[in-house]
Amino acid sequence: MDEATRQSVIGSLCRQYPWLQVRPIGKSILGRELPALYIPTLPGTPSFHRPLLLTGAFHGMEWITASLLLRFTQTLCTMRQEGKYPFCRGCTVIPCVNPDGVEIQIHGSDAAGNLCAFVEKISGGDTLHWQANARGVDLNHNFDAKWHRLKKMEQEAGITRPAMTRFGGRAPESEPESRALAWFCRKNPFAMAVALHSQGEEIYYDFGHITPKHSLLLAESMAQVSGYRVASPTGLASYGGFKDWFLLHFRRPAFTIEVGKGENPLPVRDFFPIYDKVEAMLFTLLAAEE
Repeated sequence: MDEATRQSVIGSLCRQYPWLQVRPIGKSILGRELPALYIPTLPGTPSFHRPLLLTGAFHGMEWITASLLLRFTQTLCTMRQEGKYPFCRGCTVIPCVNPDGVEIQIHGSDAAGNLCAFVEKISGGDTLHWQANARGVDLNHNFDAKWHRLKKMEQEAGITRPAMTRFGGRAPESEPESRALAWFCRKNPFAMAVALHSQGEEIYYDFGHITPKHSLLLAESMAQVSGYRVASPTGLASYGGFKDWFLLHFRRPAFTIEVGKGENPLPVRDFFPIYDKVEAMLFTLLAAEE
């Protein structure tokens, strides 16, 4: 799902559900907005539950996760409009953390604007496997969660400069996209956070000894309704991610869900089978006690 389609879907949701709250949390390097959509609980619902945060499309090739989150947003909005919203917590959705990377992956280096030549150079003219933002930084390696350990691992692996994937930047939150998301989390007391990625049908829930005790129980509950596997990331995926940062700084549950199976970008024909499992997992978290 490219930017034009996302904007069209969000605009349609706003017209259909005027109570849906939409506001940008910041902008990408190339000036594309990062909208957050908030679905409140029904009037009269106890408000002591903090909202759930859902995020997607950290990586260019994983744009299907933005489509999944917008579909889920529509589902929640329909339930609320019909007075059937069964949850005591609201939900904030940031469907696309990396809009520049998604545009580059879908439309090629021309989508990088004044960074077109830079993207063309580091991609070799082939952006099919582009994951990073427009500056060649992997946003899910750019958060302050043992980032210096990650940087040492990158250097040992020969990753020392901007690239299509896996380069974590020159410093934590060096990129406007990761900085905006971190700022937004600091300003809002979310109960839990989820980052949708693809692929593998796995659920990551931990970050060492600081992991909340009930995080494993929640992960296992999601696995039960989806058939996904509870796992732990390895290698360069072990540090510097958004899930890791949220756990480390707020000591509240956070999850990376690797949706679907196959090769990125996952084919559109897989959308609805993937969505059914994602919906079941996210409903599980919305219904969970803090």
